[in-house]
Amino acid sequence: MKAPSSAGIPTLKTGRSHPHPEPVSGATYSAVELMPGDQTVALMDQRLLPRVERYVMLSSVAQVAEAIRSMMVRGAPAIGVAAGYGMALAAQAEKGDKDSFVIAMRGAGDLLSATRPTAKNLAWAVERVMVEIPGIAALAPASRAARVAELARALHASEVAACRRIGELGAEHVKDGMTVLTHCNAGALATGGYGTALGVIRAAHAAGKKVRVLADETRPLLQGARLTAWELMKDGIPVEVVTDSMVGALMAGKAVDLVVVGADRIARNGDVANKIGTYGVACLAKMHNVPFFVAAPMSTVDFECARGEDIPIEQRSLTEVTHFPTAEGDVPVAPDGAGARNPAFDVTPARLVGGIFTERGTAAPVTQATLATLATAR
Repeated sequence: MKAPSSAGIPTLKTGRSHPHPEPVSGATYSAVELMPGDQTVALMDQRLLPRVERYVMLSSVAQVAEAIRSMMVRGAPAIGVAAGYGMALAAQAEKGDKDSFVIAMRGAGDLLSATRPTAKNLAWAVERVMVEIPGIAALAPASRAARVAELARALHASEVAACRRIGELGAEHVKDGMTVLTHCNAGALATGGYGTALGVIRAAHAAGKKVRVLADETRPLLQGARLTAWELMKDGIPVEVVTDSMVGALMAGKAVDLVVVGADRIARNGDVANKIGTYGVACLAKMHNVPFFVAAPMSTVDFECARGEDIPIEQRSLTEVTHFPTAEGDVPVAPDGAGARNPAFDVTPARLVGGIFTERGTAAPVTQATLATLATAR
């Protein structure tokens, strides 16, 4: 399969073997890892899945930024982890004095933060690194670079641990024999490892519950068909791919028992931004009395954002809608010159969400008060 173009990013490894000897993800595949020696970031090019498992090796913060922008890596927690590792590469590259180091790190943070505006985890990871920069700027270049790399790996490990706890809490709501519908991909590929929505499904499966999954294909980039189905098949969890437009009929036919999705940003009042199409699924779930849950780490909650209307919505290339990707290139599916719209996310109001599973507990009902309680929980 021909790789989509991403100028300046070399492909150095192809194949099914993991390039990292001890991946933080704890799995046989990872969205992103900082390699031993802290000089390169190994990143799976998710645009090539499910046919090709290919890792690219990135050596600069600019390459990491382009990988995020072009959706080689995607999913809010995963791009947060990638941003942390991008900051580690920036720290490696800067050999100047403390003032030069601070300026360089600010520039790296700004570059990464501008790539995809909706995902809160991206800004969260950059901010977590930047708050440490003044305190280490006077160290020798090798020492401060090592400190940033250590912090970035710690952020990654904390996200994996969060996903596992989210899975445990969410699995309590999954009964034996349930059919669970999910939208987009919120698995290990979208996080540091294990997954949020798929973490719930994985935990239920690990507990011995017989779970079936309906994976929305998730137009226009088909993350559900390409990624969610791929991950679940690796785990031996029964999965069927359905088109986004089938959800209403499936719910009317009692074919869906539960919906679990991830999130890219959650406002203070509990409104949830997730992949475009999620709002429609939530409305249908409400109409058909199907429980609708969100699974996300606390790093996705933006307490500075009051409500869903304040969440910035990324507008992506119109060709993602007017063309369909194939191994031979993009094939037009709309007439030349036809207009299109391509918001990458929509917002589901808190009133449609039955609960939000986080590593600190479940917010239910979903309100500003229940989220605030979790923010101070330990």
